[in-house]
Amino acid sequence: MAGERYPHIQLNENFRTSLTYTKRVIIPAPTQERRVQHGQKIRRKFDEAWANAGKQTAVGQVTRDGVYLEFVSEPGTELVYQSLEDMASKKIRVVNVRKKQESDDTVERTYATVYVSNDKRRVLSNKLDAYLVSNTSSGAPKNGPLVNSIGDIKAALLDSFWTDSAPMPSDEPEFVEIWINLDSDEAQENFEAICRELGIELLQGQVTFPERRVFVGKASRNQLEVLYQSSAFVAEYRLAKETAAFWLQLEPSEQVEWAQNLRDRMKVDEASKISICILDTGVNNGHPLIEPLLSNEDCQAYDSDWGSHDHDGHGTLMAGLAGFGDLKAALEAGSEIQISHLLESVKILPPRGSNPKRLYGHVTSQAISLATIQAEDRKRIFCLAVTATDDRDRGRPSSWSGFIDQSAFGADDGLEKLFVISAGNTPLGYTPDKYPTEQVLESIQDPAQAWNALTVGAYTDLVVIKHEDYRNHTPLAPQGGLSPHSSCSTEWEKIWPIKPDIVFEGGNLAVGNGEVVDYCDELCLLSTHHRISERLFEGFSMTSAACAKATWFAAQIQSRYPELWPETIRAIIVHSAEWTSALKQQFLRNPEAPSKGDIAYLARICGWGIPNLNKALHSASNSLTLISEATLQPYQPGSTGYKTKDWHLYSLPWPKETLLNLPPETEVSMRVTLSYFIEPGPGEVGWRDRYKYPSHGLRFGIKKPGESETNFKRRISEATESDSDIEVDRGGAGDYWTLGSTYRHKGSIHSDIWKGTPQDLANSNILAVYPIKGWWAQRQWLQKGESRCRYSFLVSISTPNEEIDLYIPITNQIGVPTPVEITI
Repeated sequence: MAGERYPHIQLNENFRTSLTYTKRVIIPAPTQERRVQHGQKIRRKFDEAWANAGKQTAVGQVTRDGVYLEFVSEPGTELVYQSLEDMASKKIRVVNVRKKQESDDTVERTYATVYVSNDKRRVLSNKLDAYLVSNTSSGAPKNGPLVNSIGDIKAALLDSFWTDSAPMPSDEPEFVEIWINLDSDEAQENFEAICRELGIELLQGQVTFPERRVFVGKASRNQLEVLYQSSAFVAEYRLAKETAAFWLQLEPSEQVEWAQNLRDRMKVDEASKISICILDTGVNNGHPLIEPLLSNEDCQAYDSDWGSHDHDGHGTLMAGLAGFGDLKAALEAGSEIQISHLLESVKILPPRGSNPKRLYGHVTSQAISLATIQAEDRKRIFCLAVTATDDRDRGRPSSWSGFIDQSAFGADDGLEKLFVISAGNTPLGYTPDKYPTEQVLESIQDPAQAWNALTVGAYTDLVVIKHEDYRNHTPLAPQGGLSPHSSCSTEWEKIWPIKPDIVFEGGNLAVGNGEVVDYCDELCLLSTHHRISERLFEGFSMTSAACAKATWFAAQIQSRYPELWPETIRAIIVHSAEWTSALKQQFLRNPEAPSKGDIAYLARICGWGIPNLNKALHSASNSLTLISEATLQPYQPGSTGYKTKDWHLYSLPWPKETLLNLPPETEVSMRVTLSYFIEPGPGEVGWRDRYKYPSHGLRFGIKKPGESETNFKRRISEATESDSDIEVDRGGAGDYWTLGSTYRHKGSIHSDIWKGTPQDLANSNILAVYPIKGWWAQRQWLQKGESRCRYSFLVSISTPNEEIDLYIPITNQIGVPTPVEITI
C-alpha cells in the first residue's frame, strides 16, 4: 500500500450547501464628553481652518472650488472620519488617513485629510452645531461619536498629502507618485491641464483603482504644494519606485557538451497551452537549452526600442530555472526530460545606463497585455523577480502591489492570474554573527506584499564546500535553514498578510576568517548564462532563483491539472509546504511545543516552509487531498446598506469507520487551505469599514468534536456578525489548530494544521467558508455590493502509518471509479 500515487479528489456541489442569513447591526452608544466646551472649541477650529485654507488657493493657476482640511484625533483616540463624508454628492471626500505620533505625544493620533467643496461647508458646520444643541433619541449629543473623536482641525498643508516614509522632494524636482481621486475622464483632463500649467511632467501611463488613479510626475516640493492648492483631486503623494539591479558576474561551472547532451534528451510539448511569462531584463533564447522552450515571437519588450534581448543576464538566469526547475539535476540525469510548459519573456527593465523612474504598475500592465495578445489561449504563470529596495512600504499596499492584486483578480479583463514574486534580498555586507538577525529584520520588498501573489522567500540545503580555495570556510546557514539572502515580514504591522508564502532554494554563503564571502560556486544553483559565446552556465542564487524555481513548480501542477484555477494552484503549493527541522530550531523558542504566536512568527520568516512536489501532485492511500472550487455572493442589499448573504457549509465524505477503529494514540492530522483573490482598494484612507483594502474577505471554521451542527452554524454566524477572528475559535475550537484563526486569517490565503485523535477527526468533517466585511459592501456608491467571488478550498487528512487506507473509503462514498495509480 505504501508509495501509491493517486489524483487529488475534486469535490462537486453535492458536498457543499449554500446558506443565507441576516446580520444583526449593533450601534454602540456614543461617548459623553465635556459637551459645550469641546463643541465650541471644535466649531472655532473649523472656522479658523476654513479661513486659512481659503487663503492657500494658488494665484494665477486653475483654482479648485473648495478647500482641504486636516482633522486630527484626540491622542490615542480613533477618529470617526467616516461620518465626515458626503458620498452622495462626492463633494466632501476623505482623501487620505494617516497615523503618527508627534514629539510631545505619548500615543498616536489619526490624521484625516478631507476635501470640502465651497457649497458643502454648511453640511459640516451643521454637524458641529447639532452636537451643541441637539440630542439623539437616547439623549446623547447628536453626532457625538464624530465630534468627540476630533481633537483639532487645521488647514491641510503639503505634509497632509505626503504618506510615504521616504523624504519629500526638495527644490530639485524628483519623480513622485501622484494619487488622485477621480471618477471621470473629464476630471482627469482637468488634472492633467493643471500639471501642464505648473510644469509638472507626467510620465506615460497610469494605474487605475476604484476611486484612485496613480500617475508618476517629476515635481519639486513647491510644485507639489501648488498642485494641491490648485486641484480638487489630489489624494496623496509618494516617492516613485527604484528597482533593484542584479549584476552577477560568475565563473562557468559546466562544459558546453553537457548542454548539448541535455538538449538531445529534451522532449518539449511545443503545443502546450501552459506557459511561464518572465517579466525581467529579457531572455536570450539563442541559448541551446532555452531555444526549444521560448520562441522568437514570445520574446517581447515594454518598449520596443529596448530590444527583447537580455542586456543584463538576470532574465536568462531566471529562464534556466523556470524551464528546468533544477538544471544541475537535469544535466546529470542521463534520461529523457519531459517538459510540459513553455516560456515567454517580456522585458520590463531598460538597458543598463538608462534607468528612468517609472510607474511600474503601468509597465507591468503593458507587459501582461503584450504576452496575452501574443498567445491569448495560454494558461500562464507570471514570474516577477524585480523588486524595489527602498524598504518604505513594509506591508502597506503600493501602486505596484495594488496593480498586481488588481490584475490577479481580473478586474480589468475578467481573467484571474497567478503571479509568483520574489520576496527581495537581504543586502550583503554584514558579519557572520548578524545571521539570521539581519534576514529577520529585512523587510520584504515592493511589490511582494501583494495579497493575491505567491511570494517566495529562500531557504538553503547547500552546505558542502569542497573547492580548494575555500577549504577553511564553512557555510553561513545550516542545512535546511533560512537562506542568508531571504527577507521577512516580522517587522510589519500584523494587519498585513503573512509573507513570504513559501520558500525555495536560494543559495548559501561561505564564512572564512570571520567574514562573509559574497559568492561561492558550490553554494549557488546552476542556471543559464546570457552570453553564450562566453559560456553556457552561471551560478544563480538569492530570492530571484527561489522565485524561478517556484514558477517551475507551479507549472508542474498546472500541467497535471490543467483546468484548475490560479487560486487553486496557489493553494496547492502552500498546502504542500512544510517547515524543516532546521527552520524550527532557528526560530521557535520551543520547537517541541511551540505556541501559536511563535508559529506565527516563524510563518512571517519562511511562510509555510518548502513545498513538496509529490504532495502537490498526488494523493496517497494514507494522505489525501480534497479540492473544492466554488463561488458565492458575500453581500446583499439591506434596509440600511449591504449585509452578509451567502456562506457555504461542507459535509465532507470522511472515512469515519476507518478513523473510529484506529487506536486513540494513532497520529492523524488535517490541513485546511482557503485561497481567493481580492479586488484591491488601495490608498491611504484607512483600513477599516468602507476604507478596507480588500473587496471582501473569506474565512473558514470547523465543527469541533462533540459540537452539534446547529451550534456550529450559530458560532459561524456570530463570527461573521462580529467581524472577529477570535469568535470562530471560541469554546476550545481553536485548541486543535497550529496557528488558530487570529493568526491565520491575514491576506487572501489562509492555511492551518489541525491535530488530534482519530476519533476527534472522525467527528470533524463539517466545515464552513464564510464572508467578512470588505469595501464591496461598505462603498455602496461603487455598486459592487452584489458581486460574486471565487475561492478554492483544500482539505487534507493524513497519518504517517502507510498501512492505513484513507483514500479508497472516500472514493467509495463519492462514487468514483477505483483510482488508477499514477506512474511517473
